[in-house]
Amino acid sequence: MTAVDRLAGRESELAAIDDFLTGVRSGTGRALALRGEPGAGKTALLLRAAERAAPARVLRATGAEPESQMAFAALHQLLRPVSGLVDALPEAQREAVRGALGLAAPPGGQDRFLVSAGVLSLLAEAAVPDGLVCVVDDFQWVDRASADALLFAARRLGADGVGLLFAARDTAEARHALKDVPGLTVAGLAAADAARVLAARSAVPPVPDVAALVAAATGGNPLALRETAGLLTPEQLTGRAPLPDPLPVGDGIGAVYGEQIARLPADTRLVLLVAALEGLGDLRLVLRAAARLGAAADALESAEAAGLLDVEPTGIRFRHPLIRSAVHTGASAADRRAVHRALAAESEEAGDTGRRARHRAEAALGPDEDIAAELAGAADLDRARGGYADAARTLVRAADLTPDRRTRSRRLKDAAVAAWLGGRPGQARSLLAAAREAAGDGGPSADITQLGGRFELHSGDAAEALRTFLTAAEQAAEQIAEAILPILADAAEAASYVGDTDAAVLIGRRAEALPDPGDPADAFLRDVLIGTGALQGGDRRGGAGRLRRALDAVPDDGFDAVHLLWAAAAASLLGEGDAAARFGARAGRVARVSGMVGTLPVVLESTATAERVNSAFALSAALSEEGLALARETGIANSAAAHLANLAVCAAVRGAETDARAYAHEALAIAIPHRLGLRVGVASYALGLLDLGLGRFEQAHERLTALTTAGPGAGHPAAVWGSTADRVEAAVGAGDLDAARAAVGFLERWSANATSPRSQALLARCRALVAEDGAAPDLLRRSLDLLATDSAAAYDRARTALLLGERLRRERRVGEARPHLRHAAEAFGRLGAVPWERRALGELRAAGEAGDRAEPAALATLTSQELRIARLVAEGLPNRDVAARLFLSTRTVEYHLYKVYPKLGVTSRTELARLLTQPPT
Repeated sequence: MTAVDRLAGRESELAAIDDFLTGVRSGTGRALALRGEPGAGKTALLLRAAERAAPARVLRATGAEPESQMAFAALHQLLRPVSGLVDALPEAQREAVRGALGLAAPPGGQDRFLVSAGVLSLLAEAAVPDGLVCVVDDFQWVDRASADALLFAARRLGADGVGLLFAARDTAEARHALKDVPGLTVAGLAAADAARVLAARSAVPPVPDVAALVAAATGGNPLALRETAGLLTPEQLTGRAPLPDPLPVGDGIGAVYGEQIARLPADTRLVLLVAALEGLGDLRLVLRAAARLGAAADALESAEAAGLLDVEPTGIRFRHPLIRSAVHTGASAADRRAVHRALAAESEEAGDTGRRARHRAEAALGPDEDIAAELAGAADLDRARGGYADAARTLVRAADLTPDRRTRSRRLKDAAVAAWLGGRPGQARSLLAAAREAAGDGGPSADITQLGGRFELHSGDAAEALRTFLTAAEQAAEQIAEAILPILADAAEAASYVGDTDAAVLIGRRAEALPDPGDPADAFLRDVLIGTGALQGGDRRGGAGRLRRALDAVPDDGFDAVHLLWAAAAASLLGEGDAAARFGARAGRVARVSGMVGTLPVVLESTATAERVNSAFALSAALSEEGLALARETGIANSAAAHLANLAVCAAVRGAETDARAYAHEALAIAIPHRLGLRVGVASYALGLLDLGLGRFEQAHERLTALTTAGPGAGHPAAVWGSTADRVEAAVGAGDLDAARAAVGFLERWSANATSPRSQALLARCRALVAEDGAAPDLLRRSLDLLATDSAAAYDRARTALLLGERLRRERRVGEARPHLRHAAEAFGRLGAVPWERRALGELRAAGEAGDRAEPAALATLTSQELRIARLVAEGLPNRDVAARLFLSTRTVEYHLYKVYPKLGVTSRTELARLLTQPPT
């Protein structure tokens, strides 16, 4: 049958593929998934795409069922021809990809996204100069590590000239895996085209009625049409004899192959089974294993003559996946075990311990600790390479083969960790439950309990996570004392999410009872826990002293992102939002450099908040958009809620009411049932700030007061403190001076130990709002003076200038009021704070000056992606490192910079750095 006949009736699919290829050749990144039932013609379409891709380079890979649990097997197949380009990648990505492809020892325990980012960079390198098309067939059988890396790349293709073309069976699992990839369903052929295919394969041309019947019975499936045509007699095709009932279609196609295989010589069936279970298509390995079982060297010839497979110098390829399935199904369990034993022996001689372990496991008849331990070792290698999802599946099999209950429990726990790190939170929870059950009468270990708390903290009920961590701490006291401090830190994090001050006090006392740790990082963490507990327990002097000691011990370099986040939390508890912002920004930089993308969504929560506190609302929103996407990719729902809440605040500052409400309500939909008090507080604060900016003082007063009195998340210390200045202003605007004075009193107590100028300026501003008219201007001027040298306080300075201008105008001191109102209006305009700018311009007009809207800052013209890139370039990073930190290709970074420069009116990296680092005015 000709290629043309194989593509009969596929005009629309071919047009879509041609459009895909045109985009790739023009330098655009594209991804497309072909989905359909077996035999629909997906492979023929892929072959046509490969033929038409020129001048673009083509890379190919095909998923194989026996390889589906071997991490990076498909990726190795796909990228082997371009492995020489790995040296061009950034260092961390280079080592990760080398480890994943087996080109070097893996770094060990690396983040799976680091490999994915490296794959994206490698594809971009391979696309130079004419583009690259990656053709991946049988995607449903691609190992999870390879699939994750390719889908990660597919979501981030930009101006790379890279095209990813997948073909998969149309199953629920494949649809879910490929949900973010534009899809094309390869359905059955229309009646006329089906008749054409049938005629091309039949012994004689079928009459129209017979063609129509066969087309309907096969659903237009091209493979079913071809195979059925070969089984019909001339009498049946011409209508002189009845058609068989039922036709050999659907599952019957597999039966047809089974019948063909059953007629082959025994040696040929044996070597076919070896090829089916080996999976790689390694001709020499297949023949050696078959010979070990007594098969003749020429045993493949009958199978090749029957058209079941192709034998080439490079390997063996089954003509259709159903043939492999039929070989497997038709063999006895004993024969399959014998073949796996032979393949294990050959893999051992080849030095491939991972394959040896898996073949031994498939040959096992029952629990066997020797095999289980070897399989667990293979999983360790997968984890070291970043193939966590595949490691989880291997560890589950190892646990099945483990005789000892406690060892089985430990391996199931390890499988749960691997599944979580592999982005399968549902599977991780199920495996952890199995680990608890396997522990038996002795109960689960502290680390199993702690792990359950972490799963809950990331994507479940924070209050339940807190309870779980406290239980784990009690277990650790009996089992492994050195584990208590990190468990208490987890409990403190959960308590901060919930806003449970009693738990924070308890955790602080437990931390204080621990011996002084020798490690400086542990000593810092212990001080933070003790200080937090003391402060929230009422000992403000002692707690503040302990927190100050902790912050004084933070080195300029050397702390990881997690410890820097604790430093940010400590500074926040001291009322020093500006210091907290600095630590949060540092944590983000450290996390990006480390390449631990799996932790980045949580780190970006603080980094995005830091930029918002520092008046960089556009960058804050851009970071939260990035964090939200990563949180959704990694299954960290509670981090997604945090980013949604921050996006709501940024939208509220802009006065984008529809966006602010949408983000806030989506955040609340996650945060309320998960009892995330802080997230509830921030989302609710966003709605109050929106009302305040739009001049709806009564509604703002009601919303912001509710944060302290009622409802889910009410009373969360960080939310209450963070909203106090706005609550004071809303209460004054609503005429409730008693409430305003009470809020000022709260802020005075909270800020009693704060030493930063910004915290003092905020307090002075709030005192001015409830002060007698004569004292208010001086307090507001003091606030402005305290902020004069703070380049990151543009928003707070504008808010204070607006209040001072309003007060002076009401006192009829319009000449003094105008400069402050003018400054506020201009600053709000540059920051994109539209409702605040409108309010300042209204006051300025009332003071006798016709103010015009300011031009937004040049940065406001950038997209979120452009802004993230520009910021990193301004820090002095080369394009390659920017790409590595943002999980983009270098070509995508270059493409965006090409657009950034003219938008900002700069021509060099030096000018860009100067523009982005100059203080806001």
